[in-house]
Amino acid sequence: MNAYPEKEHYTADDLAAIIAILRDPENGCPWDKVQTHTSIRMNFLEEAYEAVDAIDLDDPELLCEELGDVMMQVVFHAQIEREAGHFTFDEVCDGVCRKLIDRHPHIFGGDESIKDWDSLKNKEKGRVTMADDLESVPKALPALMRAAKLQKRAARYGAETPADAAAVAKAAADAEAAQDKAQAEQAVGELLFAAAALARKAGVDPEQALQKCNAAFTAQHKES
Repeated sequence: MNAYPEKEHYTADDLAAIIAILRDPENGCPWDKVQTHTSIRMNFLEEAYEAVDAIDLDDPELLCEELGDVMMQVVFHAQIEREAGHFTFDEVCDGVCRKLIDRHPHIFGGDESIKDWDSLKNKEKGRVTMADDLESVPKALPALMRAAKLQKRAARYGAETPADAAAVAKAAADAEAAQDKAQAEQAVGELLFAAAALARKAGVDPEQALQKCNAAFTAQHKES
């Protein structure tokens, strides 16, 4: 049986130590010690979404709890990599601190000339083409959110996605007239992509707009 000292306040170091105990091959938790990056991948996403829900609810107490769950996921994944001999949680912290310092030369370096933060980030990552920039958009993002990000990044290179009601109407008509599932899927995809462009043109985040519509729909049918 593992004993852990009682403290008035626990820290990030304690969290890392507790996760290491839970992951111990011999005496660890039967569930925790067999998990992999892949097996808890969706857990990471779920905890992040729960933290966002707490933000939307403007609930500080809940947000504190959910941020702890997100941090636990970070430490858990770092522990898996420490066991593999790749990197440690301390190296994760070191890397993000260096990144923050490097990306804020106007704060930490006295360089007030930096105005284009995206260009600074692309230079750091070695992204020199539109293809490089588009490829860096996380594929695990919700599709509507990713569509808006892809369009925004392409626009930096002059490749603006057409944004008008006619494009949305055409895609909707194509979806309605589709002869099979494959045609319908393609048409619906084009419809949502066109809708994302129209939302961007209106200065609206399409993901948040749909979330609010979902909330309104749920509230409307709450008593049903």
